[in-house]
Amino acid sequence: MTKFRPCIDLHAGKVKQIVGDSLRDYGPEPLENFVSDHSAEWFAEKFRADGLVGGHVIKLGAGNEVAARGALQGWPGGLQIGGGISSGNAGEWLAAGASHLIVTSWLFDKEARFQSGKLAELCQAVGAEKIVVDLSSRRTPNGWTVTMNRWQTLTDLEVSPNLLDRLAEYCDEFLIHAADVEGKCGGIDRELVQELGRWEGKAITYAGGVATMDDVRLVEDLSGGRVDVTVGSALDLFGGSGVTYAELLEWNAGVRP
Repeated sequence: MTKFRPCIDLHAGKVKQIVGDSLRDYGPEPLENFVSDHSAEWFAEKFRADGLVGGHVIKLGAGNEVAARGALQGWPGGLQIGGGISSGNAGEWLAAGASHLIVTSWLFDKEARFQSGKLAELCQAVGAEKIVVDLSSRRTPNGWTVTMNRWQTLTDLEVSPNLLDRLAEYCDEFLIHAADVEGKCGGIDRELVQELGRWEGKAITYAGGVATMDDVRLVEDLSGGRVDVTVGSALDLFGGSGVTYAELLEWNAGVRP
């Protein structure tokens, strides 16, 4: 059964919802759908009180360390952490309270080529049960190409059941943002969700484009209930109007209107 997984996206130390493809290392500031007056810890404590597990905290660039640690303190053992994760800081973030480490860009070299030895190194250091491999991707002529550097750079990996098979022994879960629709509240990437649902391995969380509860139902239907979902900009908790937090709590409790 598809479950709702909460998220806390951090940019410049604030909890934000951002249009994914507007993130850049240089140039204009990203397009912001929402900037919260509440701290990351406030959101984490809310998710803890409501029994939501398996959510993720993502550090989008520099200046988010304090906020990320606050979130992990608010729900120790209940949230995953991503953004700048490597074998060098993995132990530090687990000690800070993260349940899992979400790893992306560190797995690639400067030419965006996948380095399998790095994933094996991280697995040996902390154990596969503590690792989430982020395969966030963009549509390309080949299907969906995995991205790095906050979804800016295309890598040499293509999302497919074969790739999931190849990486599964090194991780506990996968996280996949559809970067082209992330933050736009224009609907999910149906074909990507279907592709992910074809794989019957470990847990997968999909993010990107959810606008209403109909999209949440679509993720369940198209994936056969094998893919979980994150809701960001459309959620009333983040200033949205398409999905209410109360609806998602009911959904996780098994209510299917």
